[in-house]
Amino acid sequence: MAFLADALSRVKPSATIAVSQKARELKAKGRDVIGLGAGEPDFDTPDNIKKAAIDAINRGETKYTPVSGIPELREAIAKKFKRENNLDYTAAQTIVGTGGKQILFNAFMATLNAGDEVVIPAPYWVSYPEMVALCGGTPVTVSTKQENNFKLKAEDLDKAITPKTKWFIFNSPSNPSGAAYSHAELKALTDVLMKHPHVWILTDDMYEHLTYGDFKFATPVEVEPSLYDRTLTMNGVSKAYAMTGWRIGYAAGPLQLIKAMDMIQGQQTSGATSIAQWAAVEALNGTQDFIPENKKIFEGRRDLVVSMLNQAKGISCPTPEGAFYVYPSCAGLIGKTAPSGKVIETDEDFVSELLESEGVAVVHGSAFGLGPNFRISYATSEAQLEEACRRIQRFCAACK
Repeated sequence: MAFLADALSRVKPSATIAVSQKARELKAKGRDVIGLGAGEPDFDTPDNIKKAAIDAINRGETKYTPVSGIPELREAIAKKFKRENNLDYTAAQTIVGTGGKQILFNAFMATLNAGDEVVIPAPYWVSYPEMVALCGGTPVTVSTKQENNFKLKAEDLDKAITPKTKWFIFNSPSNPSGAAYSHAELKALTDVLMKHPHVWILTDDMYEHLTYGDFKFATPVEVEPSLYDRTLTMNGVSKAYAMTGWRIGYAAGPLQLIKAMDMIQGQQTSGATSIAQWAAVEALNGTQDFIPENKKIFEGRRDLVVSMLNQAKGISCPTPEGAFYVYPSCAGLIGKTAPSGKVIETDEDFVSELLESEGVAVVHGSAFGLGPNFRISYATSEAQLEEACRRIQRFCAACK
């Protein structure tokens, strides 16, 4: 009898976490490493949010919380969805988890049976297919193309759906590509979903507030209200509010699903940290003035990185509409010989040689289901980004 569960054979470690860990290890050995692998804003949590947490501690808000979240936060979530997304949910239709990951995992654990398929556009966030597999489902990936800005076409979604499809995962703006879908692009997808009433939609809106230029964010059920009864809309405070370490994600959806997720969570972690929940109440209800300020900084960083990467030999980098990632192609380097003498055969070879040669840590695109590309997070200072891009340019020029 094997000691470890068979389920572990269906999943892989997180590539983004692995890259960040590798960068930390090299730094500890004295290497000059610029880490561009982590999806984490470099801004500090705003003072009003930190103060709300301190006030909660001083009030003694340090006990266990209800499994689905404190009433004040669930009310704030319902109000947020109405105010920003024109979606009507009661507090009872919301749930709070320890980060967005727990929300997603609980939804899959509560609904997937062996043989159930989940359609996932690629490139995708690394945890989507692994969570599906761990919960007994079958991930079905649908590749997008760089010439379409990594956006899923309606006809490709339609072809991927079968009688076994239970969920369609949708992430806009996207991690890793930064692609964001316009209202019209969303309508094309929701029209397909209306033809397949057995398919549920899990929309990951974590980067909702990080879109650039004149782009206007929309979420699927806002575009097509008829999908309301089979959509779970997930969000969180980690990215826009610079609260990654507070670990608060949330969602709203049909009451039957929320109750099932509550039951799963009740036997798992129970309620999220009380102090972090009170901080999240302030994040959602308090001033939002810092968000456009941070967006402007992110947009400047995006433009810098896109410009410098497109000056690197063999690199092609589209301009994303949102999030804080770029997803350039390194196809022009495949088959070239790195300064170490190793032939670059894959995007994983490219990022490995780049790290060893120039001390720049990025994530290979194959980890996100689509290569030969790599992901750069530009959630760090312009000085760091400029230096990293200069090193990438130098590395690419040295490949023969």
